[in-house]
Amino acid sequence: MKNYHITIRGTVQGVGFRPFLYRMAKKLHINGKIWNSDQGVEMFVQTSPLNLEEFLTQLKADPPPLSQIDDLHCRSMEKKIDFSEITIGHKERGNETLNVITPLDTGMCKKCEKELFDPSNRRYLYPFINCAECGPRYTILKALPYEREHTSMNRFPLCKKCREEYEDPDNRRFHAQGISCPECGPRITLYDHHSKISEGGSSIDIMVKALEEGKIIAMKGVGGFHLICDATHTRAIEDLRKRKKRPSKPFAVMVREMQDAKKLIEINAHEEALLGSSQKPILIAQLKKDAKLSTQVAPELNRLGVMLPYTPLQLMLLARFDKPVIVTSANLSDSPLCSTFEEIKNYSHLWDLCLDHDLEIHHRCDDSVVMSVGNKTVLLRSARGYAPTHFRLPSAVRKNTLSTGANQKNTITISFKEHMIISPHIGDLTSVESMEHFEKTLHAFNSLYRFAPDQIVTDKHPRYETTKWAKAQKCEMIQVQHHKTHIASAIFEHHLKEEVIGVAFDGSGYGDDGEIWGGEFFRGMGDDFKRIGHFRYFKLLGGERAIKEPRRIALSLLFSLYGKDAIQLKNPTTAAFSHSEMETLYLLYEKGINAPLSSSVGRLFDAIASMTGIRQKISYEGESGLRMESLYDANITQSYPFEVINGEIDWSMMIKGVVEEENQTQAVSKFFNTLVEIVCYFYEREKLKVVVGGGVFQNKTLLGLLSGKIEDLFWNEKVPLNDGGVSMGQLALVLEKG
Repeated sequence: MKNYHITIRGTVQGVGFRPFLYRMAKKLHINGKIWNSDQGVEMFVQTSPLNLEEFLTQLKADPPPLSQIDDLHCRSMEKKIDFSEITIGHKERGNETLNVITPLDTGMCKKCEKELFDPSNRRYLYPFINCAECGPRYTILKALPYEREHTSMNRFPLCKKCREEYEDPDNRRFHAQGISCPECGPRITLYDHHSKISEGGSSIDIMVKALEEGKIIAMKGVGGFHLICDATHTRAIEDLRKRKKRPSKPFAVMVREMQDAKKLIEINAHEEALLGSSQKPILIAQLKKDAKLSTQVAPELNRLGVMLPYTPLQLMLLARFDKPVIVTSANLSDSPLCSTFEEIKNYSHLWDLCLDHDLEIHHRCDDSVVMSVGNKTVLLRSARGYAPTHFRLPSAVRKNTLSTGANQKNTITISFKEHMIISPHIGDLTSVESMEHFEKTLHAFNSLYRFAPDQIVTDKHPRYETTKWAKAQKCEMIQVQHHKTHIASAIFEHHLKEEVIGVAFDGSGYGDDGEIWGGEFFRGMGDDFKRIGHFRYFKLLGGERAIKEPRRIALSLLFSLYGKDAIQLKNPTTAAFSHSEMETLYLLYEKGINAPLSSSVGRLFDAIASMTGIRQKISYEGESGLRMESLYDANITQSYPFEVINGEIDWSMMIKGVVEEENQTQAVSKFFNTLVEIVCYFYEREKLKVVVGGGVFQNKTLLGLLSGKIEDLFWNEKVPLNDGGVSMGQLALVLEKG
């Protein structure tokens, strides 16, 4: 018999790893001690070399389902320690290398779901039922390593029965840090605008009745409050839109189980796996024509976001209310998700009833959003269940680095030692509240990972709030170009070591020449990217105002092609203005007053939407592209002609073709096809792998068409390919510089 010290790093805390090791060691008659540490999970074991080999083989072959082993180290110990049994112990935080693989929030498992609806079980209809394999983790975590005393559950001492389960090696709640029961755990309370009206299970009955009446309910979840209402009740949804000031942006819906989701959306095997995964994201998929939903859920769109319940409370509600419900964040645009009752009370005009609970949310966290293209995942928002996201670096970094991300869909990324960690979705930094949330996330990361930056990486845009913040810090600062970060992010994720073609299509980003980029082609590797192509610049009439009014962009393109004669054209764009408005705008166009130059493909989408009469004004980002997707016809294979002159993509023939097109579907379909042909032109010319990034590639039609044409096509799958991945790309560029 010999003594060994085993260290296991990776996703090994908060996933039932120690109980798993305990049971396996007991089965093999191995004695010793197991504990969570700053390293990950550690063991002292006393056994024979042959038995140890069998133990390690089984461990690597069949670890717990939610775990991931990144590194396993076993060494023999000179000092002999005699153990009479295998035990699970504790170890205080020391000065060792911190285990930074943060335990993530996980949807309720099937075993807990069965117990939830079992009248003979002592946790029958208990809203906080969980075990070692499911439940909140990151959102209640205050410090590492992951132990109950480091979570929001610390204020709920275990009752005698829960303590027995917690200490029973044969129970699946053995050392499950988040467990509780009706006797010792958190409680739910229902309020109206004036007072508390119910506690416990009777609250569900009142909520069901309120939903049937078309009421809107604020309901506290894992990462914050949601607003919910009946997704088949048009008046309720119209009321919700007025209250949230959200006139047309689509809502996601929640259904009880997979078969209910299949009644609403077309779903393949890969999409079903995403929707039913332990992360329980919102899945964007094709809306069925016969879906029994109000048309106000996703007006004029053929896509729908669907999710399954991931908390006991959600499942209890949907078990009683047998209809899809809208689930949307309880906040106003530009404000972070509400996570406390005091915060949600400030938004009382949004809801009729509010269901609160007394489990503190330490880290607010949105729902994650995904879609599938060619059986590959496209992560549109990385939050609950997916983030914080960890990458192990090939070698330790010389400087601790913080990257601040973009102004929209903001995330932050840190790197230290051999680790890179990307935060959950923070949001658009366009309000005081959102910047406060940004800074709180920074402080949380500093505390959780014991991190302090030696340098800060930020965008080149002088008006980004992240850039202003970085400049105000007493720290070395590096600025990098926005679109290059999109490409660097995907290159880093896929470990690409050779030259690639990088294609960055988005709404806007500050270019190296000071103009607004957004339709860019690069060639390069590492931190060395050369701009080899871009869409010909056009003027954004009215600057920022043009982003909300596609008609202004379209009119600018018409002026560039037809001069002042464009005013006489019979087109949906010109019909959207008065004659005097167009006269004034032409003068501004000619003199270049408040008309910055842009190469943005996102703005080209807006222009086409205006010229084809789809939308003259928009109320949310990406609306033009979503509406155009609904019109795309795969049977139309033609495209418009284009030219590439000294790397500049001339769109004039394409725009003329759209203007002359009489059929809306023809125009939209040929526009999509033309974009694909342009990317293929550079692919065939350069003969390199293609990496794409930027918000325009959230468009499933465009990305799907490209995927079908280019075999060597790469995009981010573990972080968003939109601006949510910019912080990782910023850091990746700096790491390449060394």
